Amino acid sequence: MAKRSRVETEQTVNQILDEALKQILTIGFDAMSYTTLSNATGISRTGISHHFPKKTEFLVRLDHRIGQLFVDALNFDSIISLESSWKNALQLAEHKAVLKLFFSLCGTNSDNITYFKAMSTAQKLALLQLGEAGEKCVAQLIGHSAIALLENISVPEAA
Repeated sequence: MAKRSRVETEQTVNQILDEALKQILTIGFDAMSYTTLSNATGISRTGISHHFPKKTEFLVRLDHRIGQLFVDALNFDSIISLESSWKNALQLAEHKAVLKLFFSLCGTNSDNITYFKAMSTAQKLALLQLGEAGEKCVAQLIGHSAIALLENISVPEAA
């Protein structure tokens, strides 16, 4: 078998990552597996594990994309617009999946996952644009979201 070019390898890795992102946001990280990725991409489980020996490596490689997806849905013009955009974002399954992933990673002790950056990015942007009140608002929204996701209810406004 001929050696694959760097471009072909990169295309394969991107195909796997695109599908992994899709599955993380639809069926969840826990349900995503090498088998589900193989079935969706047509790439063998061995081929996938060659590029991603540990499942957590998907999160490491997708951290920025996942975080940006959530942060892009937020409006940092004012506290009210931040609260409103957060509530609206959580009406979409993919944004709810980002928060579920964040909360599930809070309890992990994996060496590869030191901190999921989506929420810290939101807090940093809120701090930069709205000051300490914005940072506090994001912290409150994260807390309210955790309770809402546990109770499977809609996300309330921050206090």
